[in-house]
Amino acid sequence: MAKPSKLYSVLFNKCPRCGEGDFFITKSAYSLKNFDKMNKHCPHCGENLVPEPGFYQGALYMSYSFYVAFMVIYFLIFVNFFEEYLDYFLMSIIPVLIILTPYFYRLARRAWLALFIKPQDQEAVKR
Repeated sequence: MAKPSKLYSVLFNKCPRCGEGDFFITKSAYSLKNFDKMNKHCPHCGENLVPEPGFYQGALYMSYSFYVAFMVIYFLIFVNFFEEYLDYFLMSIIPVLIILTPYFYRLARRAWLALFIKPQDQEAVKR
């Protein structure tokens, strides 16, 4: 069987090692109570998803880069397609970023861990 993709695990809330176990407890980033609760170990392969205290501080920089990339793309769309409504860009960017905060939080954590964990073949994980 093929190795799970790192991109797949980051985008779809999966373990970066096996690609099957859920990274966060809830599927939705917008569940008000548990958007930040994550499994300590992968429910499928047992991979430690919290390697050490303070590990996810690096995810802050990943999150920042996601915000910057989003704002640049959002700005370019407004400049190229809605130039006469550029004031709406300034009024809409803050609410849009607030709405995207839980999604970027989770995306940054999954991406940060995926940098350090190598995907394994499915058969090697089952052993």
